Amino acid sequence: METIEQKKSGYGLFMTAVVTGAFLMTLASSTINIALPYLMEHYNTSLDTVKWAMTGFMLATGIMAPITCYFGEKFSYKRTYLISIIGFTICSLLCALSWNVQTLIAFRILQGAFNGFAVPSTMSIIYQIIPRKKQAMSISLWSLSAMLAPAFGPTISGWLIQNFSWQAIFIMNVPIGIIAALLVIKAVPYYKLNPPASFDLVGFSTCLTASVLLLTAFSEAAQWGWTSYKTILFMSAGIIILVLFIIREITAKNPILNLEIFKFKGFTISVIIRSIITMGLYAGSLLTPLFLQNAQHLSALDAGLIMLPSSLAMALCMLIVGKLYNRVDPRIFVIGGIVSMAVGSYLLSHLSLGSSHMYVVLCMTFRNIGIAFATSPVTNLGMSSLDKKLVGNGSSVNNWAAQSIGCLSIGIFTSLLTFQTKQHAADLVTKEAALKLSKSLLEDKAFVMGINDIYFISVIIVLLAIPLCFILKKGNSDEDKQPVLENRNIPNVKCQES
Repeated sequence: METIEQKKSGYGLFMTAVVTGAFLMTLASSTINIALPYLMEHYNTSLDTVKWAMTGFMLATGIMAPITCYFGEKFSYKRTYLISIIGFTICSLLCALSWNVQTLIAFRILQGAFNGFAVPSTMSIIYQIIPRKKQAMSISLWSLSAMLAPAFGPTISGWLIQNFSWQAIFIMNVPIGIIAALLVIKAVPYYKLNPPASFDLVGFSTCLTASVLLLTAFSEAAQWGWTSYKTILFMSAGIIILVLFIIREITAKNPILNLEIFKFKGFTISVIIRSIITMGLYAGSLLTPLFLQNAQHLSALDAGLIMLPSSLAMALCMLIVGKLYNRVDPRIFVIGGIVSMAVGSYLLSHLSLGSSHMYVVLCMTFRNIGIAFATSPVTNLGMSSLDKKLVGNGSSVNNWAAQSIGCLSIGIFTSLLTFQTKQHAADLVTKEAALKLSKSLLEDKAFVMGINDIYFISVIIVLLAIPLCFILKKGNSDEDKQPVLENRNIPNVKCQES
């Protein structure tokens, strides 16, 4: 019997299996950003339509996150994770074969559903398998893999699109998915901690309905009008059903989301801060590629190369945070990260058509370093405050909140960008100077002004998290008993072969 620290090779193979899947899932999210202009051209459709290839994916991911706990505890997180990888890989192939924008969106939504099982599963596996003193480093490695995907994703995506076609960004997921599935079969232990008695169908249905209504309302508000009856109807119905969902989860005997975990103050504050950071994160991942490609008219490859340095800086900082987490008060990382993120976003709110690429690189680097320093510590502070039996619920809640906020952010920011761009275009037309501008130049200038507005809004949103950081506690210093591994590297958990 060896501990996970004594058997280094077992730990290494286990983490490789966990992070490979995380890399695959995040890669699919980052490559689609660069492809949006090409999808708009290929299918001859608007940003408002093609954005559903991204927001639909995120919505499905968020909807599946709450029920991951049920399937993970019922059938084991290993099987849940494995099925998510296999399903995701098959859907990637279907996306490449899609014949119109509607089928692409449908396959992306299905792909997002499988993706929704992966992140909570891997997070639960780490917090239930790894001893407490190694959790910070493990979650940093896990986060690093998720950050390496956006680091290389845009560049890889740009190169594939420029040299092949947009379908190639989906086809490349297939070999990675096969490798990830084989690693999970080999290295991830099969175990169950607390199998649920039944599935909360009512809770899942209300969660699904509320998510769809609210996302649709925020996504289409710019087109329908923020005060139109459609927007008000969808938003009101979504909020009412969301309240019903919360009531159901509080009173249900076997809820899909155990909201009792919000009684843990550290976890609750952590979820709120992470959600705020997520809003700022998605502002950059949406706006920067659009600025470089639609306003400065760069190729997908050039846009990806410009975004590469900042993403590499983010990946490097993830490792630094993991190494220093147990030596430095993690709240320092979180506050410093939020400030850095806000500074970078503020600088990006002053873009112009003539902004240098170096300026964009430096601003994005400020943002991404902040994201790296804040995300992993705030997540670990919240999750480590929970008992191991509640980790599955905590992971599901954490990821449901992040994905839901991410979906709403993309919907809101896209709608606001469309609205602000139209407003600025109308204002420019009324000015005498506009007579000297060509139509295309006027549209580009209005588009950049709209992007600046959204970046400034994201600055205000991100800064709201700073006061909450002072409520966080440093963390539980009590060490768990050292887990032990048997022949399959399974620590301190009753296990059986799959």
